[in-house]
Amino acid sequence: MNDYLIKALAFEGTIRAYAVRSTETVGEAQRRHGTWPIVTAALGRSMSAAVMMGAMVKGEDKLTIKIEGDGPLGSMIIDTNAYGEVRGYVTNPQVHFDLNEKGKLDVRRAVGTTGMLTVVKDLGLRDFFTGQVPLVSGEIAEDFTEYFVVSEQVPSAVGLGVLVNPDNSVKAAGGFIIQVMPGATDETITILEDRIANVEPISKLIDRGLTPEEILQEVLGRENVAVLDRMDVTFSCNCSKERFGNAIIGLGLQEVQELIEEDGKAEAHCHFCGETYVYPLEELEGFVDEIKSRS
Repeated sequence: MNDYLIKALAFEGTIRAYAVRSTETVGEAQRRHGTWPIVTAALGRSMSAAVMMGAMVKGEDKLTIKIEGDGPLGSMIIDTNAYGEVRGYVTNPQVHFDLNEKGKLDVRRAVGTTGMLTVVKDLGLRDFFTGQVPLVSGEIAEDFTEYFVVSEQVPSAVGLGVLVNPDNSVKAAGGFIIQVMPGATDETITILEDRIANVEPISKLIDRGLTPEEILQEVLGRENVAVLDRMDVTFSCNCSKERFGNAIIGLGLQEVQELIEEDGKAEAHCHFCGETYVYPLEELEGFVDEIKSRS
């Protein structure tokens, strides 16, 4: 099954809902970055939340999400857009602890409980919109819930899960976001709170192989969900040798000549996808000619 997310309404349009299956997408990030299980869980939860948030924007709008805690994995940065494309990386991909007291991966300890969650929205305007909240748990889902309530003032419930196989590969990943819209009655909110409190953990729903549609039906009730849209989800990086080459040209004549004299080549590494681009001597000399032609 390919990864995808759905957008839906429930309770006569007073509840907005998103759900995603992101197993292959998170698996691609795991393979590219060589993350160990705890980091895979943290990054995978963050990417799943991010891609659903990307579905909330339109057109060419983009989101960058930074989670910077005081735990040993360092910071996580995730980029996403309105087309289901997402990429992400973590400062320290290989962090390990024993299971926590609940017998689960200790994501909280890896991420840390002191720090910030920052969402930067590029809406195609001169200025970016930035929302920021302190981390409340380091478990990721609770932190995104806090972001929606505090920064966007939208009461929300966020469920995120990643299951990792013994060989470090990703067994299942996904999540949901449920948001209360204006016009929701107290009765609807009470029903919603009761269902969310009693639904199986999202990791178990994913492990059972539920589709995004079925996840929302479990959370909200089969009779309440009206699916509006479906969108494919992929790990996608927009880096290229040409883009990095333009960045090298942007360094200026002196620095490019120093690269030629000192190393005879240049390398550029993309943090998001792990690709490395090599520029041999003749390409650097071509950059010098291009810089001179522009001056």
